[in-house]
Amino acid sequence: MALQFWISSLVRRAALTHNDNHFNYEKTHNFKVHTFRGPHWCEYCANFMWGLIAQGVRCSDCGLNVHKQCSKHVPNDCQPDLKRIKKVYCCDLTTLVKAHNTQRPMVVDICIREIEARGLKSEGLYRVSGFTEHIEDVKMAFDRDGEKADISANIYPDINIITGALKLYFRDLPIPVITYDTYSKFIEAAKISNADERLEAVHEVLMLLPPAHYETLRYLMIHLKKVTMNEKDNLMNAENLGIVFGPTLMRPPEDSTLTTLHDMRYQKLIVQILIENEDVLF
Repeated sequence: MALQFWISSLVRRAALTHNDNHFNYEKTHNFKVHTFRGPHWCEYCANFMWGLIAQGVRCSDCGLNVHKQCSKHVPNDCQPDLKRIKKVYCCDLTTLVKAHNTQRPMVVDICIREIEARGLKSEGLYRVSGFTEHIEDVKMAFDRDGEKADISANIYPDINIITGALKLYFRDLPIPVITYDTYSKFIEAAKISNADERLEAVHEVLMLLPPAHYETLRYLMIHLKKVTMNEKDNLMNAENLGIVFGPTLMRPPEDSTLTTLHDMRYQKLIVQILIENEDVLF
């Protein structure tokens, strides 16, 4: 079974990349009704856009202008324009990585790099909270400076500020890393009592994640596995990390406190399984 997982995961990773500098992530356009000043032509059918107001729709991520009826036929080929992406936090994950042409959100890469450089042995890593105002400072630094944000020990000596900023990034995503579309399937997989069947079910649902979400989750789980390898010092095992990251990485589609409370143990279990089995699942 491990070989089967490895082969399917390897095939998926290969399919995501054309070459080292371009990542093959599909992205739907973010069309919104727009009133154009002066004559405009549809960039899909090339016909004139008639009317005085609300003549068509414009993609707020890349600026593509089309008829409303044409928007249903436009392929998922949105290439976001960096000028239109106003921030890093609270931005759709796929939109962010497409705009920056990166494999994963730069926040994830930069924070994890910093944590692994100086924080893996820190007691209560990810469980202990940093000062909220300092975490907000890191958020603003990424929103303002992007990949040039300075989160070094000189500025933020407390590693819990960096872990807090990373967790906040995941919580602020409009669509969680484990998407709303796959949420119920992951919860159902967690309820399977047979360990082998449960692992297989989790792997099948992983394959349904959008590519950028899958790659981000894969990279995070590799990192969290390294955290557990330092459990003697940081006292954080896969179960503890599951408690922290379960509700951070996955949220039910409906905003229901009752559902959230009911699903918490399954959210924890899913993340625990992903960490413990990252070498075969991804």
